Amino acid sequence: MEIEPTARSPLTADQFDAWGRRLLAGLEQRLRAVLTADSPLVTELAGHLAAAGGKRFRPLLVIGAAGLGFSWGRPVDEEQVLRAALVVELTHVASLYHDDVMDSAELRRGGPSANKLWDNTLAILTGDFIFARASSVVATLGPAYVQFQADTFARLVTGQIEEVRGPAAGADRVGHHLKVVADKTGALIAASARFGGMVAGANAAQLESLTRFGEILGTVFQLSDDLIDIVAPNSGKTPGTDLREGVPTLTTLLIQAAARPQDARLLELLAAPVPPERLAEALALVRAHPAAAQVRRQIAVRAEAARQELASLPEGPAKASLDQLCDLAVTRSA
Repeated sequence: MEIEPTARSPLTADQFDAWGRRLLAGLEQRLRAVLTADSPLVTELAGHLAAAGGKRFRPLLVIGAAGLGFSWGRPVDEEQVLRAALVVELTHVASLYHDDVMDSAELRRGGPSANKLWDNTLAILTGDFIFARASSVVATLGPAYVQFQADTFARLVTGQIEEVRGPAAGADRVGHHLKVVADKTGALIAASARFGGMVAGANAAQLESLTRFGEILGTVFQLSDDLIDIVAPNSGKTPGTDLREGVPTLTTLLIQAAARPQDARLLELLAAPVPPERLAEALALVRAHPAAAQVRRQIAVRAEAARQELASLPEGPAKASLDQLCDLAVTRSA
């Protein structure tokens, strides 16, 4: 079903919100259907993470960008929106199965990870199965979608490889980290915004703006997540996970790059995964370090850069929803 906009009032904010909620509900039904296989075991494995929920941030971005069509006075093909949203969410969920194996993770979305419940081999194969389902869906959207999805997938894998390998000797560790974040997280969020714009009928310049917006926003959200892990004890997440696992973040990399004499103890702690009995000490030292405030400033600057990419887009509830994501990226880690 399509909502037909009028020339004078393409879509009110309330109508847009209701439209988005309805599409998200439809997406949940599509996810369950597309992850159903002939094998009950494959169905159980593939549905494990999808059933656990998640923020559905990427589908929301597809829907928000697709809603720009209303602001241009055009009807929006809801079937195309749902398929595009399904592609990016399937790709994201599939990557989580692989990430959990590589990280030896035991928890995901508040429950046991697939590799913990079953084993690494089945988890990897399940990720492959879900990627295959995403490929089947994107093929129905057309060659332009297929090509961009393939390029995005290549970036996801490249980012994962570079993260595992780490920076080359003498390389800029901060620059390497930001490139990994852009590839692993920003690329798929960029594809989400672009796919929505394609459904909306955006022109080439507008699609490029949406793509840049998505990539910058994706990087900002990852940097925010990493900062929340350190500085937001009331976020609902267990603080210091990255420190315990020895995972580099922008904050810890900036601390190590500064290498101030007064940070000798902190640098000693950051040289390896922080043991549980030293975690409180490490968290206190990191929170007091100026690097945390520096990352906050970078988040704010990057969020504003993402917002500027929306300047050429038409005013209306769709653009407002995209703009609000820039504010959220800043306030969530404040």
